[in-house]
Amino acid sequence: MKRDTWASRTTFILAAVGSAVGLGNAWRFPGLAAKHGGGTFLLVYLVALFLIGIPLLMMEVSIARKFHKGAGESMRGISKKMEFVGWSATANAFVIVTYYAVVFAWVLLMVVYALKFAGMTGDAEAASKVFENATQTTWDVTGYSIPIPVFIALLVAWAAIYFCIRNGAKSVGKVVKYTVFLPVILLLIMAVKGCTMDGAAEGLKMFFIPQAEAFADPSLWVDAFGQVFYSLSIMMAIMFAYGSYLDESANIAEDVMIIALSDAAVSVLSGIVMFSTMGGVGMLDSISSSGIATAFIIYPQAIVNLTSIGWVNALFGVIFYLMLVTLAVDSAFSIVEGVSASVSDKFKLNPKKTTQVICLIAGVISLIYTTRAGVAWLDIVDNWTNQINLIVIGVLECIAVGWCFDVDKVLQQVNRNTTGFKMPRFWFRASVRFIAPLTLAGLFVWNLYNLFAVQGGHYGYALWAEVIGGWVVSALVFSSGFIIRLVVNHKKKHGFVEEEIVWLDEDSASANS
Repeated sequence: MKRDTWASRTTFILAAVGSAVGLGNAWRFPGLAAKHGGGTFLLVYLVALFLIGIPLLMMEVSIARKFHKGAGESMRGISKKMEFVGWSATANAFVIVTYYAVVFAWVLLMVVYALKFAGMTGDAEAASKVFENATQTTWDVTGYSIPIPVFIALLVAWAAIYFCIRNGAKSVGKVVKYTVFLPVILLLIMAVKGCTMDGAAEGLKMFFIPQAEAFADPSLWVDAFGQVFYSLSIMMAIMFAYGSYLDESANIAEDVMIIALSDAAVSVLSGIVMFSTMGGVGMLDSISSSGIATAFIIYPQAIVNLTSIGWVNALFGVIFYLMLVTLAVDSAFSIVEGVSASVSDKFKLNPKKTTQVICLIAGVISLIYTTRAGVAWLDIVDNWTNQINLIVIGVLECIAVGWCFDVDKVLQQVNRNTTGFKMPRFWFRASVRFIAPLTLAGLFVWNLYNLFAVQGGHYGYALWAEVIGGWVVSALVFSSGFIIRLVVNHKKKHGFVEEEIVWLDEDSASANS
């Protein structure tokens, strides 16, 4: 079966930007900036972007373009012993999309419920309860009834996700022409409103001017490097899938720079919106590093205090949640596409049917997060998938490419078609072999220290829930590659032939063609 390719260079860039730019840009980035002295965090974030973000993004895209395969098969092409790393990334991405789809459903629901802000002018307490009342959350792992509005919103969310990726690169290319630009337009509208409010200057000053004393906090560096890592959608099988649809003429070095800088620009724009708005309503001290708290509890309090006119506040509430919808949908369908590409490539399945099955299975699992206990379960699973799994996968990918393979061959792929900017060898090698794996290992150790030494080994919920939603899920993620190997060995006994994947140098490939 002939592999799909992107309709154009622009389509690939828009799809990758759409995947990278997600809810984390809109709420996690501003929250971490507020936590770490605004401009201080912004400065360290940009350093981290260039040190590890851009090189690792180039690494994944170029490897996938070379093999034209998803994460699992691409990592097998790098090293057969490291195939499990690609499957760990794929399995972790699958876990993430089961709850990310529910967050997507929540913001869809809040687009409608934001109309209630019209009757809550000045009533911050009432506004802060809208999400809680809509989802009927207990904020704990108790209560398993499913509110009908949340269930309906989840059905709409999954329908939208499947519609966007039903035909792989072709349908994604058509969708991203709209979904990438719309959130930027909505953010600009909100930024104009925020910057014209009294007190906005104080918020912008806090966001852009570094505070020297904040540099001494180790958690600043942990959070800034972590944000870059999460924001670019690397180590999640997504960029392998998107890179696999590139044709041989793709200019990876320049395209990735555009993607990474676009992602950073949207993060900065989101920061401007958040800090100017919160400064305008006198709530700068209320910005939280928790995305759920920021989007569904704190920001509604600001919305009802924007003006003295109820319907205007409600309108900006709708705009805010519609912006989150457009951010969420791209990231959600990108994750599914990453999983689908890995599975269909490995077992030579029809990509469209594979996507259908993955959406169905993930949709059923995602029901757990629609229950009244869903917010708590999401918090637990999200913590382990991001703070544990994603970081370990990153370390393993860097080891596979930087130490079990010739990293210079990957760099040749990165710079293969560029006539302008070329990725410097010292930068790429240093990042993939040393800076990225050591930094990520440091993040991992720091997170474990916080969990066990600071929090006493407890994340804040019932221990049984943390074991199931955290450690058991992590164990399944990292055993997925070995499970796949058992399945393949079983299928081989019934005639299945596993495709041989070898990295051929360009001159060898030409000689053999």
